[in-house]
Amino acid sequence: MLFKLSIKNMRKTIKDFAIYVLTLVLGVAIFYMFNSLDSQEAMMQVSSSTRELIKLMITMLGFVSVFVAVILGLLIVYANNFLINRRKKEFGTYMMLGMSKGQISRILLIETIFVGIISLIVGLVIGVFASQFMSVLVGKLFAADMSKFEFVFSKDACIKTCIYFAVMYIAVMIFNTFTISRYKLINLLNASKKNEQIKIKNLWVCILVFIIGVVILGYAYYKVTGGVNELSTADTILLIILMGIVGTILVFWSVSGFILKLVQLRKNIYLKDVNMFVLRQLHNKINTTVVSMSIICLMLFMTITILSSALSLNNTMRKDLEDTTPVDLNLYKTANLPENEKMSKAQIEDSRKTMIQTLEDNGFDMTKLKDVVEIPIYATNELTWRDTLSPVYDEVKQQFPNLLYETAEEIVKVSDYNKVARLYGNIEYQLKDDEYIILCDFDNMKNLRNKALKADSTITIAGKEYKSKYDECQNGYIYMAGSHINNGIVLVPDSCNLTEDMKEETFLAANYNATTEEEKEEIEKICTGETETEFSKNLNEKDITIDGMTKIAIIESSLGVSTIVLFIAIYLGIIFLIASSAILALKQLTESSDNKQRYAILRKIGADEKMIKGALFKQIGIFFLMPLILAIIHSIFGIQFVMTMMSVLADAKELLPSAIATAVIIGVIYGAYFMATYLGSKNIIKEAE
Repeated sequence: MLFKLSIKNMRKTIKDFAIYVLTLVLGVAIFYMFNSLDSQEAMMQVSSSTRELIKLMITMLGFVSVFVAVILGLLIVYANNFLINRRKKEFGTYMMLGMSKGQISRILLIETIFVGIISLIVGLVIGVFASQFMSVLVGKLFAADMSKFEFVFSKDACIKTCIYFAVMYIAVMIFNTFTISRYKLINLLNASKKNEQIKIKNLWVCILVFIIGVVILGYAYYKVTGGVNELSTADTILLIILMGIVGTILVFWSVSGFILKLVQLRKNIYLKDVNMFVLRQLHNKINTTVVSMSIICLMLFMTITILSSALSLNNTMRKDLEDTTPVDLNLYKTANLPENEKMSKAQIEDSRKTMIQTLEDNGFDMTKLKDVVEIPIYATNELTWRDTLSPVYDEVKQQFPNLLYETAEEIVKVSDYNKVARLYGNIEYQLKDDEYIILCDFDNMKNLRNKALKADSTITIAGKEYKSKYDECQNGYIYMAGSHINNGIVLVPDSCNLTEDMKEETFLAANYNATTEEEKEEIEKICTGETETEFSKNLNEKDITIDGMTKIAIIESSLGVSTIVLFIAIYLGIIFLIASSAILALKQLTESSDNKQRYAILRKIGADEKMIKGALFKQIGIFFLMPLILAIIHSIFGIQFVMTMMSVLADAKELLPSAIATAVIIGVIYGAYFMATYLGSKNIIKEAE
C-alpha cells in the first residue's frame, strides 16, 4: 500500500519535483562528464609531456569532484527540505488517519529512491552523450590528433557517480527520517495557516547599516584594486574576503528595512496596479532571506569571477603563443665562466666558444637546423635595474620592496637584435651613437620603466653617457616564452664599448629543417636530449650545459596550464551557478506556496489574472535580480584583482569576450531556473482559486 501511495503522490506532485529533478539531473550529468575524461585520454594522439598534463588535469578534477559532491549533497538536502515543507498538511492528514511516523518516513524513502533512480538514469544518459563533446573539446584544447576517437562509455565514471550520489541519497533519507520524527500533528495541520513573524526595522538604523555596509565593501574594493600590492599575505587576503562577506550581509539586511519606504515616496509607482502588494511581499520576505540571499550573491560572484578570469586566461595564453613562439628553437649558454675549482676545464673552455662551435664540436648535425641566428648578450654590474630606475627608485622601492634591484641589465647591440627581430618578424630599430632603447613587453615592469624614462633617461655604459631614443619602452624580445614576460633589454649602438669580459650569454635562434610534424618532433627529441645521441653523450661526459626552449614544449606546457585552469573553473563555476539558482528557485517556490492564500485574496478583491501573474513575475524577477546585481558589482572588482595577480599570463583586453561568454552561460542556466520558478509558482497559486 505504501508503495502505491508513494507512486500516486509522485504523479500528483510532479510539478513540485520539477526543479528538484532538474537539479539532480544536471548534477549527475556534469559530475559524470568531468570524471569521464580518462576514458578518451588513451585515444588522443599527443606527446608524452601532453599526456602527463592530461593525466594531471584528470587527477585534479578528481580532487575537485569531492568538493563538488559536498556542494551537491548540501543542495539536495536543502531541496528535499523544501518538498517536505510543501507537504506538511498532507503528512498531518496521514497521521490523523492512523499512519505512524515510521510509515510516513517509508513513503518518503520510496519516493526518494524513485526520484533518485530516475534522476540518476536521465543524468547519466545526458552525461554520456555530453562527455563525447567534452572529450573532443579536450582534444582540441590540447591540439591532439583525434583520428582514433570513438564513442566511449566510462564505466569508472559511472560507478563513481553512482557511489557519490548513493551516499547523497542515503544522507537525504536519514535527514527525512529525522525531520519527520520531530514533527507534531498540530504543527503539520496548521502549517499553511502559520505566518512569519516579521520584525519591523527602524528606518534610520537600516540606513546607517546600509552606509556601513557600502563603506566596508568600498574599502574592500579599493584594497583589491588600488591597494593590491599590500595584499601580500594570506591573512590580508582573508581579511578582505571576510569584509566582502560582512558587507554583503549588511547591505541585504538594511535594504529590507528601507526599500519599501523609499518606493512609498513615489506614489505613481507604489499605487500602480498591484505594486503595493508586490513591495510588501518583498519587504516581508527579504527580512527572512538575508543569509540565503547573501550566500546566493557570493556564489554568483564566484561563478562570474571564476569563469570570466579563466576564459580570459585561456584566450590570452593562446593568443600570446602566436606572438611569442615565432621559431622552433632557442638555445643559450653562459659565457666567460670564471676559473675556479667547481668548474671543469672543458666547461671553462666551452664558455669561450660560440654556440655553433659548441654544437659542431660535440657532434650535432647542423643540417637539421635552418635560419640560424646567433648573438652575444652582455651584462655589467655598472648598469643594474637600480640604475635604470634611479629617477623613481625611492617610489618604486616603497611600492615593490621585493624586486631584485641589483640585477644587471641585459645589453644587446642593435644590429645583433635586428638579426633576431628579422627572423622573428618583429620591428627592427636604428640608433645614433649616443642613444639607447629599452625593450620591454611585461606590462607591470613596462609601467615602472616608463616612469623612469620620462623622469630622466640618461644611463652610463663603459664611461659613456647614453640617452633614450624614446620616453617609453618599445615592444620586443629575444627569448621565446608562453606569454609576454620580457622585463627589459637595453639596446645600444654598435659603437658601444662592450668588451669580451662583459659577455654574459651566447644566444641562438633557429628553425628545424623539416617539413612534417613528425620530422620536427624527431629533431626536437635530439635537441632536448630525449633521444640519446652522440651529441647528448658528449655534453654529459664534458658536463657542458646548454639551456633552451622549444616552440613545441612551450605550447604544450602553456596549453596544459590554461586548459587545466579552464576546466576546473568551468566545473566549479557551473556547480556554483546551479547551486545558487536552485536555492533561489526553491526559496521562491516556498514563498509562493506560503502566499497562495494572499493571491486568492487578490482575486476576491477584483484583480484579474494578468495583474496577478504580473505581480508574481515582478516579485520573482526582483528576487533573482537583487543577488545577481550585487554579484556583478563584486565581480567587477574581483576580476580586476585576479587579472592583476595573473598579469603575467592574462590580458585585460580578453575580458570582454570572456565576460560575454560568462553572461551567456549564466543567462542560460540562471534564466532557465527563473522561468521554471515562475511557471512552478504560477501553478502553485492556481491551487488557491
